[in-house]
Amino acid sequence: MAYKRILTIQDISCVGQCSMTVALPILSACGHECCILPTALLSTHTGGFGRPVVTHLTDTADAMADHWKRAGITFDAIYTGYLGSIPAIEAADRICKSLLAPGGVLIADPAMADHGKLYSGLDESYAKAMEAFCRRADVILPNLTEAAMMASLPCPESAEKTDVPQLLKKLDHRCVVLTGVGTSPEETGAAVWRGGCLTFASHPRLSGSYHGTGDIFASAFVGALMQERTPEKAAQIAGRFTCECIRQTLEKPAHWYGVKFEAALPELIRLLQA
Repeated sequence: MAYKRILTIQDISCVGQCSMTVALPILSACGHECCILPTALLSTHTGGFGRPVVTHLTDTADAMADHWKRAGITFDAIYTGYLGSIPAIEAADRICKSLLAPGGVLIADPAMADHGKLYSGLDESYAKAMEAFCRRADVILPNLTEAAMMASLPCPESAEKTDVPQLLKKLDHRCVVLTGVGTSPEETGAAVWRGGCLTFASHPRLSGSYHGTGDIFASAFVGALMQERTPEKAAQIAGRFTCECIRQTLEKPAHWYGVKFEAALPELIRLLQA
């Protein structure tokens, strides 16, 4: 298996099984060295625990990157998640330009909107800055709302296979992994648009809605992609793993704040070895 050094740039929600607290163990389980650059430190994620304690860390990003540059450290891939501010986007852009190794891959999850609206605290200027950053990425991982915003189209409540080509053509990016696409009443998954070709990676549609599943999918996708899988195969692996994470959590109301992805890591390793 390939062994790559991957830098992930996103927030740390100390409780809640999302963002960097899922990226680090999942990328490690995929057999990679996972390095981190946190943009903010939150006591919990923002989905139901009340107002979290937040410490922004953007001011340290350039100093840390300068240290890495002096030490001769570069990264085979950089994977960005929730950044949360325009200065954080700008810092991530500078880091990608200076520390991504020759031939390295930039994978960007816009992580800015869902259910037809931007996340709390973000505005249209942030969305435009994120769109510009995503234009420079090799692969982007938007959900339906984020893709529609970046394509300047109305935000759909849901999308079926027949709705996807127009959206992806308008988005006009060389490689898009669009999440939350229904492929049948019993299945959902991701649409992969690469080089003008569209494929679907489907898995069973499970009941319920859980925090952090987008981060889990994105992290598993990056881990599989850097194990020299195609984007199509990486999306298939990530979808099956995310589905297994949800299965591990169904009918466990006390675990409403996330999914038990840790219990599903052996399945991710098995999928990568298959």
